[in-house]
Amino acid sequence: MPSSPEPDENDLDTIPPPQPVFHAEQALLGALLLDPHRLGDMTGISADSFSTATHAALFAAISTVPPPDPAEHANTTWLNKVLAKGREQNRGLTVSYLHDLIQVCPWSRHAPAYARMVEAEHARRRMRAAAEQLVQSVHDVSFPHPVQTVLDEADALAMVVDDIAARFPPRSGVLPRTAAPPPAIAPDHTEAVEEEQLLLATATAHPADIESVQWLLPDDFTLPLHAGLWQCLTTLARRREPADPVTVLWEAQQRGLLDDGSDPGEVLRLLTEPVGSVEHWGQRALQRSLLATADNTGRRIEAYVRDLANTPFQLVVGARRSLADISAIRTRWQRATGTVPPQRPRPAPTTRAGPPTTTAAPAARAVRATR
Repeated sequence: MPSSPEPDENDLDTIPPPQPVFHAEQALLGALLLDPHRLGDMTGISADSFSTATHAALFAAISTVPPPDPAEHANTTWLNKVLAKGREQNRGLTVSYLHDLIQVCPWSRHAPAYARMVEAEHARRRMRAAAEQLVQSVHDVSFPHPVQTVLDEADALAMVVDDIAARFPPRSGVLPRTAAPPPAIAPDHTEAVEEEQLLLATATAHPADIESVQWLLPDDFTLPLHAGLWQCLTTLARRREPADPVTVLWEAQQRGLLDDGSDPGEVLRLLTEPVGSVEHWGQRALQRSLLATADNTGRRIEAYVRDLANTPFQLVVGARRSLADISAIRTRWQRATGTVPPQRPRPAPTTRAGPPTTTAAPAARAVRATR
């Protein structure tokens, strides 16, 4: 099947074959070149929906140049105008490629189905870009307020997911088939371990302060031993029992925390070097946990998106479940810091490509009424 302008033959071996959406885009553009009046059925896509600059420029031209008389299909005069308009944005567009698109279109009446395919792949690219931006924000050390920056990116990703859900309402029970990637180890793993040790030692020295950090959970710790020791401390504090390095060590033994070969002497040592306040080190641990959660969420959604077998419906369900982890730890962060930052407003539902369904028709009419 023909594609956009041919590359140098020497480079052919390094160019991967086009994805299925490329052929869907060709079929859609061919259908619109054959029958320009079918453009009125395209309510969910724009030039940005296409995967190549050539296709985007051509769709923009078709959308801009007035169609020929309704009684006629495309004619040479109209095609020449479309070509001229398209070449203003992409000089590589040729008349032969327009004819190729017309030839490869199976049925022009299937244009709404082709548009739906293009829209679905555009939704995938949008979600992937937003997830990648979230992961990048976690690892960018230049931000003065990393938590708020990451939460803002999480909100931006949630907005993209909501918009895609409006176009592709999720079906109950339809989950992505892709296995989630394993959690990544934070680059500052050594620092995290040291700060958690200071937290445990300080909490052991000041057990009365443990009640003020109830927002901190064992899952926020990077090491299983540290998570277990925190459970020991919170248990002793809840029971109003004496808490010191020895009692914590004994509780740890009762819970089987030393069964992995941990040296009791080492455990005692890390519990006897308090520094600073429990709240300070607790917030540090929670911040690190929040950033790790955002990183895992972004990478999990990236994995879903890269699996082309996942439909937009599955991507929405998987993304929302993943984002719920960030929402939960955001609530704890707000309790820890006493701040409730404003969330970005969610977008109004948008229309989908193709004829509106019974439930989508009112939304489509409302959008057209505002134009």
